[in-house]
Amino acid sequence: MSEVKHNWTKEAILDIYNKPLMELLYEAATVHRKFHDPNTVQVSTLLSIKTGGCPEDCGYCPQAARYHTDVEGNDLMSVQQVKAQALRAKSSGSSRVCMGAAWRNVKDGPEFDNVLEMVRTINKLDMEVCCTLGMITENQAQRLAEAGLYAYNHNLDTSEDYYKDVISTRAFKDRLDTIGNVRKSNVTVCSGGIIGMGEKIEDRAGMLVALATLDPQPESVPINALVAVPGTPMEDIEPISIWEMIRMVATTRIVMPETQVRLSAGRTEMSREGQAMCFFAGANSIFAGDKLLTTPNPDVNQDMEMFKLLGLNPQKPFTKIAQPKTVEAQDSQFQTLGEKPKWSRPGHTIDRNESAKQKAKLSE
Repeated sequence: MSEVKHNWTKEAILDIYNKPLMELLYEAATVHRKFHDPNTVQVSTLLSIKTGGCPEDCGYCPQAARYHTDVEGNDLMSVQQVKAQALRAKSSGSSRVCMGAAWRNVKDGPEFDNVLEMVRTINKLDMEVCCTLGMITENQAQRLAEAGLYAYNHNLDTSEDYYKDVISTRAFKDRLDTIGNVRKSNVTVCSGGIIGMGEKIEDRAGMLVALATLDPQPESVPINALVAVPGTPMEDIEPISIWEMIRMVATTRIVMPETQVRLSAGRTEMSREGQAMCFFAGANSIFAGDKLLTTPNPDVNQDMEMFKLLGLNPQKPFTKIAQPKTVEAQDSQFQTLGEKPKWSRPGHTIDRNESAKQKAKLSE
């Protein structure tokens, strides 16, 4: 219980997940208190800096261009717009800003240069900066690190076995390769997934095996509950129960004791009591603000009321790892290479994704 292990098996994780709930909660809470302050939770703000128009076919995502959803696309925000949003988030108690762009992968050029400037700007506000921009190369990871990036998010989404039933436009290995490229810099890794996409419990364990056997383990692991958005292939999937979320959080805490476990999408469907049990089970981070990229999220004032009720305190920035230094663009040791990496396109089709695509064409 006191050691970080990297030799987890699916069977061992399933044994933990399926424990009687009270035993599971007791073990998770004990691990949590050994490695973390149980009364401190990080508040992060997720900001969509470029929305919609993504060429991928992720079955859960309303930003995929091929599906017909109510998401309004927008071009890349300006540095000043992002700075204003970051200052607003900081004043509301957030210590981290995560910027998301609906890209398949990062492409060298003016837009990426602007993202680098956004990173520099937010880091200078003494806030942790996280980005989720799709697949990236080692050189791009190093340029982000120089700008002052604290974390890079690249979710595995689900197990390798179930991945092919969710996404056909990229491979599971692309996710691992991107995480590997981030690890070659001094940027921390944020990687987790979504439960409630029709996967089996074995797939949830499989995802945790993929994450927990990384060395080092990710510094952050978001656990999302599927938000079934109309127009996406998964629009008709029924929500998971709060008990499944609690079990997943508790299991994640036990197998990755030093990691920040992030209670992410799906909180609008959770009661305060349910969220409190997730915190007890080891979750120590939430995303605040009225949206998570494009899906609903509890209002920050409601979250602060919940914190007060539960006696929780927002975590200060750079509590776990020291603030990175910002290198200005003109002093960068890593210049644009104009890379054109060949990320994979597996080529298989997913029936429900194809059906949603055809339905979108008929509605045009």
